[in-house]
Amino acid sequence: MFIATLIAKESLKERDIQSAIAHLNAAEAAILRQSETIDGRVLDIYFEGDPISARAHLETIGNDVDIAVQPEANRRKNLLISDMDSTMITVECIDELADYAGIKSQIAEITERAMQGELDFEEALRGRVALLKGLDTAAIQQCLDERVRIMPGAEILVRTMAKRGAMTILVSGGFTKFAKPVAQAIGFESFCANILEEEGGCLTGGLDGQIVDSTRKVEVLQSAAEAANLPLAQCIAVGDGANDIPMLERAGLGIAYHAKPKAAQAADVAIKYNDLTSLLYIQGIAADEWVAG
Repeated sequence: MFIATLIAKESLKERDIQSAIAHLNAAEAAILRQSETIDGRVLDIYFEGDPISARAHLETIGNDVDIAVQPEANRRKNLLISDMDSTMITVECIDELADYAGIKSQIAEITERAMQGELDFEEALRGRVALLKGLDTAAIQQCLDERVRIMPGAEILVRTMAKRGAMTILVSGGFTKFAKPVAQAIGFESFCANILEEEGGCLTGGLDGQIVDSTRKVEVLQSAAEAANLPLAQCIAVGDGANDIPMLERAGLGIAYHAKPKAAQAADVAIKYNDLTSLLYIQGIAADEWVAG
């Protein structure tokens, strides 16, 4: 059995529900039952059939309604792993840091192409970091204070899952100087990111240690699941760029959040309209169970 969850940005209309039913019928799904409307915004429709066809039909609904199609089994996840930039925070840290060096437009163009999957991630990362050579490290804290903002719903998502006993991991192709305070602010149990090399109070333009790329993100997911004796079916991953795709594909449920087209296509669910609390609704966790941020 599968569940199709409708999540409206504001209120779920009867026309949206009827449209969803019609689209599932068009996908030749056998509708078994549906829930009551949850928090005025959400509805679960239980069905049997082809989930891929069901998702393809349902995603044409529009009207500021996000759609998630998943198996009924293992709906509530026990491990959350998430990207940071433009996922748990509203900005790309390297682009904002570059602004303090006066080269934001130059670096942002490379960032966008890397996120679209047009460039090799490690090569693009090292190239951008090299352009920051000589920047005073004080700019990092200034960037944190002035530019970095938590994504709406992030704290509620992470703290609610943590209270329910789930592992929570922030894994970023960005930098530890940002990932550590962001992880602490949101409530992540652990974090993994790249280390900016410093000397004499300035950035050297280099990186220390292993690069956190798409391969490393999958390694973190798999090792954490193994350590907790969790099947990947009980893991949920969220990200927005090409570097997140292998992680999204490997987790039991991969969520593309306001993502680039390639990531949205690769993920099991693409959230386009709602904030990160939508990941709780997808797991069947209504607002009366949420932990405030």
